[in-house]
Amino acid sequence: MSERREHEYHWALPSVLLGDGGDGPPARRSTRDWIVDVVMFLAACGLTLLTASELTGVPRPLVIVEQVAGVLACAAVWLRRRWPLGFALVTTALSSCLALVGGAAVVGLFTVAVHRPFRISGPFVLFSLVALVPYVLLRPDPDLGPAGELILGVAIVLTVFAWGIVVRARRQLVWSLRQRAIIAAGEARRLERERIAREMHDVLAHRISMLSLHAGALEFRPDAPAEEIARAAGAIRDSAHQALQDLREVIGVLRHPASPQDDPVPDRPQPTLADLPALVEECRRAGMEVSLSMPGPAPQEVPQGLGRNAYRVVQEALTNARKHAGGAPVAVTVSGAPGEGLTVEVRNPLWAGRSSRIPGAGAGLIGLIERVELAGGRLKYGAAPEGDFRLRAWLPWTP
Repeated sequence: MSERREHEYHWALPSVLLGDGGDGPPARRSTRDWIVDVVMFLAACGLTLLTASELTGVPRPLVIVEQVAGVLACAAVWLRRRWPLGFALVTTALSSCLALVGGAAVVGLFTVAVHRPFRISGPFVLFSLVALVPYVLLRPDPDLGPAGELILGVAIVLTVFAWGIVVRARRQLVWSLRQRAIIAAGEARRLERERIAREMHDVLAHRISMLSLHAGALEFRPDAPAEEIARAAGAIRDSAHQALQDLREVIGVLRHPASPQDDPVPDRPQPTLADLPALVEECRRAGMEVSLSMPGPAPQEVPQGLGRNAYRVVQEALTNARKHAGGAPVAVTVSGAPGEGLTVEVRNPLWAGRSSRIPGAGAGLIGLIERVELAGGRLKYGAAPEGDFRLRAWLPWTP
């Protein structure tokens, strides 16, 4: 539906706004172009017929020359789009001595003003004004006189030129707006890809690290009781199923067909701050020592967008703790209030030799920084004076 709306008035646009002007071949004439070409051809023929009265008293051979030149000039109007400057130069030069070429010369002047920049159309309009002088001297009007005829010609040339300049300026404005829209659409697609990439990393990194943690426990304790092995295997199976489900949801968003504006693409279900205790409990079942403190308002009172960002910060911090801090205890604190913001702090001791073998490239922290900055907050991480590794994020909370 959106594509149909975009091309609803395709026929009413000139070809220069439908693809011409780029590096590729010119666009074919639109319906509007054919209508304009027919109007221009009829205008040239009409002006030629109006000036035919000036041939009274002209010798017969010169009348034949005038008629042939006028017919050829009107027929050449159909070539004005391909060679606008050449067509205009020839017709304007002939109009300096032939009356029946004047209509085509006016069309040529308008074409140059529309299709060529001012550095070309400006000198050409001066050439058109100069070409009026020989015609006025050779064909003086008995009623207006040479001066009156020259003033009328100058007025016609400047009016047609100004009209063409206005049309060109309007087309350039529309073209620039179209290019801005294309750039904005590309930027929106890039931001959406980055958002989906952050979601995929936040979700899958957490699930896969849980898989690695349970598998590591089975690897280092092959002699564990059967109940513990079964429990770990069940946790691996559940984490794998959840990871596949998360991956299907994200891919489903990517593959969702284009929808009209009143039917936006549905987003995958997002966690909130109320889901944070379940995340901590899941990590505890995986063997991590995690403590959670949430002083302040109830999680249900925190806005969904703010709670989702806080949840992702804690999720990524716990994933990094599993990767790099081994079995070190982790303390999670979430506090704040409307007006002062929401603060998320995750701390764990910097114990040597505790790093696990789960690989990491640092993309999670980069994604967290982007997420927090897009929300208008701040994120800092690193070694604290107390000897702990601390990740601290502040997110704005508008009352």
